[in-house]
Amino acid sequence: MDHGVKETGRPSGAGRGNGNPDAYSVQPRQAADARHAVAAFLSGLQPPASSETAQNVLLVVSELVTNALRYAGEVTALRLTVEDDALRVAVEDPSPVRPRERSPDLTGRTGGFGLSMVQSLARTVTVRPHPHGGKAVIATLAR
Repeated sequence: MDHGVKETGRPSGAGRGNGNPDAYSVQPRQAADARHAVAAFLSGLQPPASSETAQNVLLVVSELVTNALRYAGEVTALRLTVEDDALRVAVEDPSPVRPRERSPDLTGRTGGFGLSMVQSLARTVTVRPHPHGGKAVIATLAR
């Protein structure tokens, strides 16, 4: 079944708790595709993520993917990395422009809530430029 996601990796043990990071990578075309792929990935984690962690990861992914699609035109990769105490979400896009916080529009017309929401849910949020253009926005959440 095609959910608009190009899968480029499979979870390898999906967080066995052995200290080795596990990774998963997809290329979603829409935020809904990303949420579907992440929910499937999270359902296979051992030990499982808490309900709160799963909800936070899904929200962070949704916001970062939506922003990449809106401002860069596409997501070149969505990568999930699992470690014993952390879940890392990296959303890559072709634009070198760093995300910036904006004043939220309380009328709902222009947004402005996403990046500050991601920062409040994540332990850390970093931006890494790619040497050949584009960037990765990386959010690390407690597992």
